[in-house]
Amino acid sequence: MSGKNSRTGASSESRFHVDVVNEGPPPCTDGSRTSEESKGRFRVGFTDPGALDSAADIGLPPDMSHEPDSMRSDSVSLHSTGTGQTQMSDTHSNTYYMRTFGHNTIDAVPNIDFYRQTEAPLAEKMSRPSLAELHDELDKDPFEDGMANGEETSAAEEAAARAAKEAKGGTVKFGWVKGVLVRCMLNIWGVMLFIRMSWIVGQAGIGLTIGIILMATLVTTITGLSTSAIATNGFVRGGGAYYLISRSLGPEFGGSIGLIFAFANAVAVAMYVVGFAETVVEMLNDVDALMTDELNDIRIVGTLTVILLLGISVAGMEWEAKAQMVLLVILLGAIGNYFIGSFMATEDKKPKGFFGYQTAIFVENLGPDFREDETFFSVFAIFFPAATGILAGANISGDLMDPQSAIPKGTLLAILITGITYVGVAISAGSCIVRDATGDLNDTLSDTVNCTDAACTLGYDFSICKEGGCQYGLMNDFQVMSLVSAFGPLITAGIFSATLSSALASLVSAPKVFQALCKDNIYPGLGVFAKGYGKNNEPLRGYVLTFCIGLAFILIAELNIIAPIISNFFLASYALINFSVFHASLANSPGWRPSFKYYNMWVSLAGAILCCVVMFVINWWAALVTLLIVLALYIYVSYKKPDVNWGSSTQALIYNQALTQCLNLTGVEDHVKNFRPQCLVLTGYPNSRPALLQLVHSFTKNVGLMVCGHVRIVRRRPTVKEASQEHARCQRWLNKKRIKAFYAPVFSDSLRHGVQFLLQSVGLGRLRPNTLVLGFKNNWMDGDMNDVETYINTLHDAFDLQFGMVILRLQDGLDVSHIQGQDELLSSQEKPPVSGKDVVVAVSLAKDSDSDSCPSKTASAQSSPLIIRDSKPALSLSDQRLLESSQQFKKKQGKGTIDVWWLFDDGGLTLLVPYLLTNRSKWANCRIRVFIGGKINRIDHDRRMMATLLSRFRIDFSDINVLGDINTKPKKHNKLTFKELIEPYRLKEDDMDQDEAERLKAQQPWRITDNELELYKAKTNRQIRLNELLKEHSNNAKLIVMTMPLARKGAVSSALYMCWLETLSKDLPPLLLVRGNHQSVLTFYS
Repeated sequence: MSGKNSRTGASSESRFHVDVVNEGPPPCTDGSRTSEESKGRFRVGFTDPGALDSAADIGLPPDMSHEPDSMRSDSVSLHSTGTGQTQMSDTHSNTYYMRTFGHNTIDAVPNIDFYRQTEAPLAEKMSRPSLAELHDELDKDPFEDGMANGEETSAAEEAAARAAKEAKGGTVKFGWVKGVLVRCMLNIWGVMLFIRMSWIVGQAGIGLTIGIILMATLVTTITGLSTSAIATNGFVRGGGAYYLISRSLGPEFGGSIGLIFAFANAVAVAMYVVGFAETVVEMLNDVDALMTDELNDIRIVGTLTVILLLGISVAGMEWEAKAQMVLLVILLGAIGNYFIGSFMATEDKKPKGFFGYQTAIFVENLGPDFREDETFFSVFAIFFPAATGILAGANISGDLMDPQSAIPKGTLLAILITGITYVGVAISAGSCIVRDATGDLNDTLSDTVNCTDAACTLGYDFSICKEGGCQYGLMNDFQVMSLVSAFGPLITAGIFSATLSSALASLVSAPKVFQALCKDNIYPGLGVFAKGYGKNNEPLRGYVLTFCIGLAFILIAELNIIAPIISNFFLASYALINFSVFHASLANSPGWRPSFKYYNMWVSLAGAILCCVVMFVINWWAALVTLLIVLALYIYVSYKKPDVNWGSSTQALIYNQALTQCLNLTGVEDHVKNFRPQCLVLTGYPNSRPALLQLVHSFTKNVGLMVCGHVRIVRRRPTVKEASQEHARCQRWLNKKRIKAFYAPVFSDSLRHGVQFLLQSVGLGRLRPNTLVLGFKNNWMDGDMNDVETYINTLHDAFDLQFGMVILRLQDGLDVSHIQGQDELLSSQEKPPVSGKDVVVAVSLAKDSDSDSCPSKTASAQSSPLIIRDSKPALSLSDQRLLESSQQFKKKQGKGTIDVWWLFDDGGLTLLVPYLLTNRSKWANCRIRVFIGGKINRIDHDRRMMATLLSRFRIDFSDINVLGDINTKPKKHNKLTFKELIEPYRLKEDDMDQDEAERLKAQQPWRITDNELELYKAKTNRQIRLNELLKEHSNNAKLIVMTMPLARKGAVSSALYMCWLETLSKDLPPLLLVRGNHQSVLTFYS
C-alpha cells in the first residue's frame, strides 16, 4: 500500500510532459516557453517511468503512448495538473491532430521558413530540429547549445527582423509593369529619341542606323538575359546592379562597381536635368524671356528642377511611381503624336524637307552620308547611351513584389518595345524627310536645273545645300520631329518627360544602390548612409547625398567631359553582370540554378567583351579611366578583406580549380626537383608555441604545406558546434596573423594515438605532410616517464611512416599558453563569459609546459587556451624570458650565422631547411656555415668534396668546417654529468632477481638496462662530445641545424634516447634537430 502511495506521489510531482508548438504564433502565458515556441521548438521530458502508463490510461492512441519522443501536434498539449491527473487541451476542436503527418513527430516536414537566412526579407525565420535533438540521448538537454540548427542570429539580422515586423502591412511593393517595365522604358526612351535620332539617320542612313540600333540592342539584350539569370538564382534584395554583381562575383567586384554605379547614377541626374534646363532656356530665349544669361539660367532652372525631383523622391516610392506613370503617358503621347504626324505632310512643311512617306526619299536615305569627320563608330558612340537604362527596374529590386519574376519580364520586354520604337522612328524619319532642305517656299524645281536628288522628284531643288548653310532636314534640324508631329508642343513635352523621368529614375536608383553598399560595410565610414526611414526603408540620407552631387554638377553646367565617363561606368556594370553569369556557369556550382533558362555562358562572355569594346569605341580615355578606377577600388576592397561570405562564384571557381589541380597532382609521380617540406607541426593551439610556428612558417611560406596539428585529450567530447566554432577561431587567428597554414585538431585518448591519426589522415592527395615538426620536451625530467615513452614512440611512429623529423629546442621552452593574457585567438567580441560553467576542454598527460599535447588545465578556474582572463598577475622572471624567447623568430635576424651540422646523410633535409630560411628577408643577413665529420689526415680533401657538392646543389655557404675530433673521448666531468642524468632511469637488473627485473621492465619499458648502456657506450660518448663541440664552435650562432641522432626501435629505451637528445642539445642557442627520411630532397641534375 505504501508502495502504491509512493508511486502516486511521484507521478503527481513528475509526469510525462509534452510542450507542443503551434504552426502560427501561439498565445504565450509562460515567459519561459515564449522563446522556444517562437522558434518552433518543443521539449520532451521523462522523469517518471509511470508516465507512459498514465499516457495510456487517458486513452491516447497507441503510437503516442509507445513513442513519446516523437509526439508533436498543431494544437494539442499534454500537461500535468499537479494533482496527479493528466489533462489534454485542444484549442480548435475536440478532435486529435496528432496523427497528421509531420505534426505527430519531432522530425519536421520540409518548410520554406527553414531556409530563410533572416526574418527581414520575407517572413519569420524558423529552425528545423537539429540532428542532436533527434539523435542524442533523452537525458541530454538538446537546447544547451543554442539554436537548433547551429546558427546564431547576428545583431544586424535581429535589427532587420524587427524593422521588417514594424513595416509589415504598410510596405509599398510594385509589380513587374509599374516597377520594371515602365522604369526601363522611360530610361531608355531619352532625349536621344527626339533630338538626335533624325541626325543619326541622316549621317548613317537607314540601313546602318538599324545596324547601330541592333548592335546596341544586342548588348543590352545579352545583359538583360544575364540579369534575368542572376535575378532568378535566389531571392533578390535591394541594391540592383551592386547586389547582383556582389552576390555573384564577391565583394571585390561588387564593392568596386557598386560605388561607381551609384556615383554614375548621381551624376546622371545632373546630366538629365541639365538637358531639361537647356530645352527650357532655349524656349525662354526664343521669346526673349531670359532671367540673366543662358549659362546661369540653366543653373537656376536645373536647381529648381532637382529640388522638385528630390521632393517627389522623398515623398516616397508610391508618389515617385505615380509621377513616372504621368511622365510615361506624356512620352507615349509624344511618340504617337510623331507617328500620326508622319502621315500628315502639308505644303508648308515640304520646303523644310518633310514630304511624307516617299519611296525616293527612302532609297536615297538608305545608305550613309557621313559628314564633318563622323564615322560609323562615332555615330554609334553618340547613340549607345540611349540604349542604357535597362537596370532601372533592377535598381529598385528591394521594392518589387517578386523580383525574380519582375526583372526578367520587365527588362526584356522593355528592351524589345524600345528597340522596335527606335527602329520604327529611324525607318519613318528616313522615309519621309530629306537630308537637307532650305525652308524656302520658292526653291521649287526649274526646268533648267539638272537635279537628281529625291527632292527633285517631288518638285523641290535643295542643291544649294551642298554648299552648306541650310537649317532644315535630317542633317541640320535637331527639332525635325516637332516639324513632323501632328502637334509640335507635344514633342517638347515628350522631351521634358524623357529628361525628367530619366533624372527621377537615377535619383531613386543611386540612393538605393548606395544604401545596399553601405549596409554591407564594404567601405568603412559609409555606414551612416545605410539607415532607412519609413515603411519602405527609404534611404533619405542617400537622397540628400545624391541631391548634393547632382546639384554640384548642375552648377558646373559643363558635362561634356564627364558624360563619356558616366556612360563607361554603366557599361562596366553591364560587362560585370555578363561576366558574372559566365563565371558562375564556369564554376559549375550546385548553387547556380537560375529558374530563367534562356541564357548561355558563352553568349554572356561575348556580351561582356562587347561591353568592353563599346567602352573604348565611345571614348578610349574614358574607358581607361573607368578601368583604372575599378581596379583601384578592387585592390582596396581585396586588401581590406571585408568579413562577408555570400557564396560567390569566385569561391566556387577557386574550389573547382583547387580540386582539379589536386586531382592532376595525383597523376604525377614525385620528383626530387619538386620536393617541398610539407610540415605537420604539433603546435597545439596555434598561438601556444609562437616560436615553433614562426620558424616553420619561415621556410614553408609560399613553398610548402604547413598544418598546425592539435591533439586534444578531452574528458568530455565537445559538440560539433563547439568544435567547429573553435576550429573557425583558430583558422581565423592564423589568417589574421598572415600565417599560411591549416589548423587540424583531433580528439583522442592519448597523444600518441592522436598523432597517429594526424600522420595518417591529414592532407589530400599529393598535398600531404612529409615532415613532422614538434617541440623538445624541456621539462621531461619533472614529469611522468610514461609521457617520455609516448613522446619517443611518437617519433618512432613518424619514422615508420617515412616522415622526416624536425625538433626545435629553445632553452627557455616553447609553450606560452599557461601565461594569462597572451591568447589573441578570441577578439573582444568573441570572449566567452567566464563563470562556473567553464569547461575543461584540454588536459595533458604531463605537467610539462613544453609537451606536444594540449596545455594542462586541471581546473575551470585556470585559463584554457581559448579563454582570456581579465586579471593579469605579474609574470615571473622565467615567464618573461619565455615570452621574449617566443618572439625571437618573428623579428628580423641581424648579421650572424646559421650553423649546419650535417653529420649524417639523411637525404639532404638538414641542408635544405637552412637554405630555405636564408631565402627569407628575416634571415637574409645570416650566412650558412657547414660542419661535417672527417678524418684528421684528410680534412682538406673532405672540405673540397663538400664544397663541390654544395656548389653543385647551388647552395651558398660562407665556410666549411671539417671536424676530425668527433670521436675523441668527452671530458670526464661531462661523462659524470650524463651518468647522474641517467641514474634515476636505470633498471639495475644486476641488483635484483631476473624475474623481478623482467617484470619491472615490462611495467616500465622506458628504463635503461646495463646491457643497453654498454652496447651503446660509443654512441653515448658521441652525443656528449658533440655537445662540447657545439658549445665550442656554434655558441654565437643565430640558429643551429643539426642531424638528429637515431635510436633503433626496440633496442634503445626511450629514457636513454631522451637522455641523448637532452645531452646533445642543452645550453645551446636555438637548435633544430633534423632527420630526413633518407630519400633525396636535393639534386644537382637539371
